[in-house]
Amino acid sequence: MKILVLHGPNLNLLGKREPGLYGTGSLEEINASLQELACELGVEIGFMQSNHEGVLVDKLHTASAEYDAVVFNPGAFTHYSYALRDAVAAIALPVVEVHITNIHAREEFRCLSVIAPVAAGQITGFGALGYQLALRAAVGLVTGQ
Repeated sequence: MKILVLHGPNLNLLGKREPGLYGTGSLEEINASLQELACELGVEIGFMQSNHEGVLVDKLHTASAEYDAVVFNPGAFTHYSYALRDAVAAIALPVVEVHITNIHAREEFRCLSVIAPVAAGQITGFGALGYQLALRAAVGLVTGQ
């Protein structure tokens, strides 16, 4: 089993960008902790980050050739990218949406996720731990456990 962890815009700035909201850990640290958990769970994991909507759409389109599920933090695209929403809906893989902050407790425009209705589930507000919860959920969705 192989899981794709897909990071959207500005997540490459984790640790530097608004640490009061997003924490002081870097994207590399999140990925390293996920790699460690993947080894414990006996699954392979791949990572990609892009600030470009079309690159994320393309990766979702081709994900099923290599992966069994996707953990996806669409970043700001969460709130308005119908292209990403449609890409998630179009693929035959479970997608677990994840957010570091609780998007439902933030500014009004951040409360809406256009991805959530087509994702298998959403994990939000648990900081970097949310990624680990999302990886466990993705593995569970694939294995049926």
